[in-house]
Amino acid sequence: QVQLVESGGGLVQPGGSLRLSCAASGFTIRGYAMNWYRQAPGEERELVAGIGSNGGSINYADSVKGRFIISRDNAKNTAFLQMNSLKPEDTAVYYCNRSPTVQWGKGTLVTVSS
Repeated sequence: QVQLVESGGGLVQPGGSLRLSCAASGFTIRGYAMNWYRQAPGEERELVAGIGSNGGSINYADSVKGRFIISRDNAKNTAFLQMNSLKPEDTAVYYCNRSPTVQWGKGTLVTVSS
């Protein structure tokens, strides 16, 4: 059964950092690009960052460029999103998925607030 489980979210003050993890099961991430998305209340889900199957071809949304870092550990079948210099507008539920997508996980909530 294909499954994606996101973790690492929480409440953080502006300027703080969090590291999100995405554990995949039921398939091997090695053969797929992996992406992080987020969905803020009342907004559509948006692509935040992506990383190619071999760790190359990294891209970021303009809103997070220079602050977020996407990475992957194929041996652990896990993708990561390091989020630094967090802003209140980063508040959202964060999801990961592969390309092409599979069933979405529950996501992990990130709240940036003082």
